Amino acid sequence: MISVNNLSLRYGKRILFEDVNIKFTEGNCYGIIGANGAGKSTFLKIISGEIDPSTGRVEISKGQRMSVLKQNHYEFDEIPVLETVIRGDSVLFKIMQEKDAIYAKEDFTEEDGHRAGELEAQFAEMDGWNAESDAATLLSNLGIKEALHSKLLKELDGNQKVRVLLAQALFGNPDILLLDEPTNDLDLETIAWLENFLADYEKIVLVVSHDRHFLDTVCTHVADIDFGKISVFTGNYSFWYESSQLLLKQRNDQNKKAEDKIAELKEFIARFSANASKSRQATSRKKALDKIKVDDMRASNRKYPAILFNNQIREAGDQILEVKGLKKTLNGEVLFKDVTFDLKRGQKIAIVSSNSLATTAFYQILAGEDTDFEGTFKWGVTITTTYLPNDNTTYFKDVNLSLVDWLRQYSEEKDETFIRGFLGRMLFSGEETLKMVTVLSGGEKMRCMMSRMMMLKGNLLMLDEPTNHLDLESITALNNGMKDFKGTILFTSRDHELMNTVADRVIELTPMGIIDREMSFDEYIANDRVKAMRAEMYQQPA
Repeated sequence: MISVNNLSLRYGKRILFEDVNIKFTEGNCYGIIGANGAGKSTFLKIISGEIDPSTGRVEISKGQRMSVLKQNHYEFDEIPVLETVIRGDSVLFKIMQEKDAIYAKEDFTEEDGHRAGELEAQFAEMDGWNAESDAATLLSNLGIKEALHSKLLKELDGNQKVRVLLAQALFGNPDILLLDEPTNDLDLETIAWLENFLADYEKIVLVVSHDRHFLDTVCTHVADIDFGKISVFTGNYSFWYESSQLLLKQRNDQNKKAEDKIAELKEFIARFSANASKSRQATSRKKALDKIKVDDMRASNRKYPAILFNNQIREAGDQILEVKGLKKTLNGEVLFKDVTFDLKRGQKIAIVSSNSLATTAFYQILAGEDTDFEGTFKWGVTITTTYLPNDNTTYFKDVNLSLVDWLRQYSEEKDETFIRGFLGRMLFSGEETLKMVTVLSGGEKMRCMMSRMMMLKGNLLMLDEPTNHLDLESITALNNGMKDFKGTILFTSRDHELMNTVADRVIELTPMGIIDREMSFDEYIANDRVKAMRAEMYQQPA
């Protein structure tokens, strides 16, 4: 168990949280949520002992081992991949090191023999003989092929390093697992494996993530950092969000009777409980929904940007996009070929591939940024496209403009009051609108790019990884904006919830052709025929 007692953290006059008293118990997974800057990652660092609180203390049950997902991707550069994973259990690794050092001695003494025997007993008790095979299995499940297991970590690329460090955190079934953004740089298949692993994990898990589907699948509780406090609620992220929004609506409706509010919320809880009983949340350790009390809940204090795309220049006609025989090769590698399809008005198509270079190249071709390809494509005469690239660096690099002046470039209405009002709805207020765009954070730049898209009023949107750098509130607002959009959308995302709630068609780009199905994303990944086609089409083309 983790017990947090009278915890406060202050930086000068700024208070992140004050007088926090909560307990994290075995068998539960807690999603740590809060607005950007609320202190989610900082709270994990306090739990791990990396940062000291201003007041209070954290107590951990005696004998429990804690494992933390490392953020320093260079710490183990000179260490072989397999050993890096095993080092996740520091006690076991020290036993292995001491044991090997004793056996390597030339003057092996009787005392050494006794010590070696003690170490062997501890090693066997900790299942040390299976350590290498367990580490190798974890690596394989996370997409690190066996040929890489003996290489030094520095020989792997950034995405592969992230997976190795995640395997290190998971190794040896720690009693307490702290994960800060564990799904970063993982593909959808690996995320699904991690979801299943954590949903069945019977220890304590604390996780910070912007992936709502991931939080919904693995979390039994939500620890919400808001109002300068940390409050723990039973249920997953979606339940917390719907409850919070309902309470906010009720708080703003002064004419509604209190008893009606309570009845409405109780009805919502009952519906949620019924749905949860049919999902993975129905395990024996996830039945705390019965204990939910209306009085324990409150509306969130957080704000959501207004991401609304429906102000189109004109309505699209019936001819949207015709693609024939599109093929792209990069450095001799076929990213995709034989890409042929037509779009129907109002469709929302998820463009997917096992190779992110393929999807990005596809959008660059349609946006006119890449002319080195085979095949043809033709937009309908009524179509006005707006494109959100995966990398927005060129829109901000060496641009000596304030936020107001930057956005004014893309607006028909040049009046500063209008631009400031628009930025206010995108959560840029007051003096923030005069900041130079070169100093904006990744999340702020992404909100700028969303603002640009809305200003351009296109009737067809192309979005390549639109949730990058966004917080949960902005992702939720984007998700709702894409669902409500009346035009056509082509998009790619690693956010499972976004993919499943927006897409009504999935087109997968492979080196051997495309897979094209009119169905939801969840239906697509569960379809046996699609699975067989994917296995066949990702084979190396002749």
